[in-house]
This record gives sequence, structure tokens and C-alpha cells, in this order.
Amino acid sequence: MDPQVLGIIKNIVEILGAVFCVAFGSGVAAYAQGRVIGQTTDAMARQPELANDLRFTMIIGLAMIESLAIYCLLISLILLFVKW
Repeated sequence: MDPQVLGIIKNIVEILGAVFCVAFGSGVAAYAQGRVIGQTTDAMARQPELANDLRFTMIIGLAMIESLAIYCLLISLILLFVKW
């Protein structure tokens, strides 16, 4: 195969990998954040006296989940801009 064609195919695969990484990571993070918020509000409705503790724990959990999306963005930027 022609080296130029192989270079084009390699670039397309890198772009598709970056797109999949961001799309999948963001989708999983959004789903997880929705579940966390839903479960926390349900727990707050059941036990209002624990609302402050639950809110604090929820915010820490959301920060951990958001780091997944940030790591996926970082990986996709590496795939796009670092030449192997």
C-alpha cells in the first residue's frame, strides 16, 4: 500500500479514537452524575436531617465523576496532537 494512504488512514483512526473517547467518557460521566444526584435527592427526601452530610458526599462524588470526563478529554487531545 502507498505510504501516503497509510498516513491518511492512521490520521482518520486517531481522530475516530479521540471522538469515541470523548463521546463515551462524557456520556458515562453524565449518566453517573444523573444517577448520583437522583439517589442523593431521594435520600434527602427520606432523611432530611442528613441533608448536609449527603450534600457534601454528593459534591465529592460528582468531582470524582467529572474527573473521568476530564481524563477522557486529555487522552483525546494526546491522540490528536502528539505524533507517534
